[in-house]
Amino acid sequence: MKQKKIPLRKCVACQEMKPKRELLRIVRTPLKEIVIDTKGKTSGRGAYLCYDSNCLQLAKKRKSLERALEIVADENVYHNIQMELDKHHDK
Repeated sequence: MKQKKIPLRKCVACQEMKPKRELLRIVRTPLKEIVIDTKGKTSGRGAYLCYDSNCLQLAKKRKSLERALEIVADENVYHNIQMELDKHHDK
């Protein structure tokens, strides 16, 4: 029996390939807003980040999230992502 192919995505910070479900998707919507996409269905340009605060800090330092989304992210965006990471680790 043929195994179902697991979609892989690359973390914008550490550049590690991981299954899509193990990464947090951040989207720049057509309205130029940056939102956290927990369902993986929001339309727009997406970027993936590990559920790891170190990766978030690295992405912030290198501006890799901003480059991937082709938009400038303010401090509030990083704060919201950190809150989502904290929520995920509390589970």
